[in-house]
Amino acid sequence: MIQTPSVGPAAPRGLCTDCGVSRMKDAKACGRACQFIAPDYPLLETQVHGRRRGPGDERFFGPFQAMYRAEMIPAKSGAQWSGITTSLAAHLLDAGKVQAVLTMVPDAQDRWRPKPALITQAADMAQARGMRMGYAPLLALLENAQEQGFTRIAVIGIPCQIYALRALEKDLGLDRLYVIGTPCSDNTTTENFHHFLGLLEDAPETITYLEFRADYRVELRYRDGRKRLIPFLALPLSNLPSDFFPLTCRTCVDYTNVLADITVGYMGGTGAQWVLVRNDRGAEMLAGLGDKVALGAPDNAGKRANAVKGFIANTKRAAGGLPLRRMPDWLRPIVSWLQPRLGPRGLEFARARVEMKAAETVLHLRREEPSKMKNMIPEHVWDIVAPYGLTHRTNESPASRGDTGQSPD
Repeated sequence: MIQTPSVGPAAPRGLCTDCGVSRMKDAKACGRACQFIAPDYPLLETQVHGRRRGPGDERFFGPFQAMYRAEMIPAKSGAQWSGITTSLAAHLLDAGKVQAVLTMVPDAQDRWRPKPALITQAADMAQARGMRMGYAPLLALLENAQEQGFTRIAVIGIPCQIYALRALEKDLGLDRLYVIGTPCSDNTTTENFHHFLGLLEDAPETITYLEFRADYRVELRYRDGRKRLIPFLALPLSNLPSDFFPLTCRTCVDYTNVLADITVGYMGGTGAQWVLVRNDRGAEMLAGLGDKVALGAPDNAGKRANAVKGFIANTKRAAGGLPLRRMPDWLRPIVSWLQPRLGPRGLEFARARVEMKAAETVLHLRREEPSKMKNMIPEHVWDIVAPYGLTHRTNESPASRGDTGQSPD
């Protein structure tokens, strides 16, 4: 059974991705739950995983027990990749470990628009497969779940939703909570996404699938079964409006969803999925798939430094209101051929994306909301960008916060 109950209106907020907390009975809970006010990752990492992140790759990806290159055998029909995320949740329902899964399904009128749903039957998890683009108040359905007496639930969400969930977890009165996270950094409105599709295709309504792949190409699929690959460098990104990605998504400090029990994404997967088992509950979920999932070691190749430096240079221009430096048309095919062969791949690609997002956070906040930097940017983000010459200035450091008690914008 799939339930998509309506929720109340969103309360007015400043930096907000409408995770759903402002639509709950206690809308003021945003003040202690929001990732974009004063996030405390050391506290919540310790609360969720028993420890905060360590050195090495945990500096980039957050605490984890194991990382894998993984795929369902066979892949699930209609899945964005191979269907690991929905398979994890379906097993929890089948095994009776949870009574409901809180996730997203497509809106009945627009397949690209996400709609929060409570799913109580494993077979219905198939309806949650695939990618959707836009904002949807996922956590508002927590109250609906409580009203129905659900005390064992799973939640599939993106980082800003999962941060708020973890911040409020102790108040929810749940007997059991499983959290499946997907990476995210660059969300936008569904309307903006339709505009983007229109730049890629004269008949955008025929597109049924879009994915940014780790081989530096975007894959499109169509109703008639066709597939099309577009190199990143050929995307019409310079034709998008400056506010296509909101400031929240340009200043997200949690690309890899570090507070999930298990993160399932693509960045370190080199053509398969990338799975980070973060704690015992995550290991329990993955073990539940048994031999239906093939696991291997992630690849790791190439060097990221030059790619990250180039990204930072362009981001500095964009954050300063200057036009991006465009690559000459004659050079684009050459670089597009070289990138998947010589550029960072596997874990090195994932590290590069995390460093890019960290630099983007610093540069855009410094330009648009400098007063928020000391509260919004955790210390580990400064550690990530330090090798590229980005260091905190006076009153930008977390150490300069003083009293961090805040209320929502």
